[in-house]
Amino acid sequence: MDMHEDIAALKRDLRAVILAHNYTLPEIQDLADFVGDSLELSRKAAACRAPVIVFCGVRFMAETAKILSPDSIVLHPNEFSGCPMADMASPEQIRKYKSAHPDTLLVAYVNTTAECKALVDICCTSGNAEKIISSLPAEREIMFLPDANLGRNIAAKLKRPMSFWPGCCPTHNRIQPEQVAQAKAAHPAALVLAHPECPPAVVALADRSLSTGGMLKFAREAAAREFIICTESGIIHRMQKENPAKIFHTLAPEPLCPNMKKITLQDVWSAMRNLAPRIELPDEVIRLARRPIDKMLAVQD
Repeated sequence: MDMHEDIAALKRDLRAVILAHNYTLPEIQDLADFVGDSLELSRKAAACRAPVIVFCGVRFMAETAKILSPDSIVLHPNEFSGCPMADMASPEQIRKYKSAHPDTLLVAYVNTTAECKALVDICCTSGNAEKIISSLPAEREIMFLPDANLGRNIAAKLKRPMSFWPGCCPTHNRIQPEQVAQAKAAHPAALVLAHPECPPAVVALADRSLSTGGMLKFAREAAAREFIICTESGIIHRMQKENPAKIFHTLAPEPLCPNMKKITLQDVWSAMRNLAPRIELPDEVIRLARRPIDKMLAVQD
């Protein structure tokens, strides 16, 4: 029995569901029951009734699955697959900020730890941040955390003043306007799609600024046949599978998230065989962290 067959057998025996983010390795995406962005995966986790969820993505995503499906065993196949951005806001820092600014609404990107989510007013994803911010009272001050690039891009689009936490996605923050200009010069007919975690100067050069889910939808529906993709290059695998007649270009140098690539087939097999590593969270953290996530999902609905 090869590893794919062994994983399939384990999945049947455990009645498990495998969820994977759009940036994971191609072989992980191909193995998963569902591939999506943070919002789509949050919805799947909330609706999931599987006794075992195998979450192929960085740790905060697996934590979100545990928050939304607390009765499920949530496996995170590689415990070293973390998110540097999520680590840029600690619970202690947030408590200190809240103490100094008690009337400010805290809006947390889902790229935060469970302990941080437990302290904020509402969560958002890159796919719904605009809608979430628009839903908040105009007279209230907002601190957007931890991604300053996403916050600034949303604030500019909505023309709404906000404060920004000094954080970023290192992979997206390294994308520079010069790379986009070089790609456009090489592929003048291509539309530029940029993730809103990119710096504002990069987003300003894009034809569309979209979450990964939004990019995939746009690529399927647009009449254009050629695209320059300004986000982690793992998404191109799915784009090409869904649109074999279209052309997708990454940037040079290629944007890669080393943490998203850490989860391998061997890791998935081992996690399912041993039912570990598991995501374990205190009941109180789950209870408190679920509130801002539920608020987000209610606005989205």
